[in-house]
Amino acid sequence: LSTFLHVDSRRPTDRHNTTSVDSISQSYTNIKMKLAIFAALVASASAWTIPKHFEVPAAVKAAAAGVAVTAGVAVSPAFAGDVEAGEQIFNANCAACHAGGQNVIMPEKTLEKDALDQYLAGGRKESSVVTQVTNGKNAMPAFGGRLADDDIANVATYVITTSEAGWDE
Repeated sequence: LSTFLHVDSRRPTDRHNTTSVDSISQSYTNIKMKLAIFAALVASASAWTIPKHFEVPAAVKAAAAGVAVTAGVAVSPAFAGDVEAGEQIFNANCAACHAGGQNVIMPEKTLEKDALDQYLAGGRKESSVVTQVTNGKNAMPAFGGRLADDDIANVATYVITTSEAGWDE
């Protein structure tokens, strides 16, 4: 407790030697990222076939799920889409109808977080965006024959990431 209540009695010019809030925040972010990577690896490894003579103990499975939840990631197939590449592909192929996360054809069906939760078949997740972009739906054309699978995955990552952060209009 005394660590949190410590009063810095040094002169203002000496304070540059202290650990900054940005540094602590960066350390926390690094730890979260390492946990997320570990959880993703554990989740991916759980998809491998294990020989019948080897059984993963329930406690290990529970611990892996706990690490995934602690790290803030879901234990599901992870997409390794590239947000920056996805933005470029989105701007070249999707922005005519979906600029700023909007929808010029069906205004209620935007790419905003709440609208994706409500209208996107399968819910607001990358795999659902991949399905929609690949196959099209209603007035939206299918891009499965026009874009590579990696490009579609990158767009899906960009859409989900940007919907979480909020679209710049």
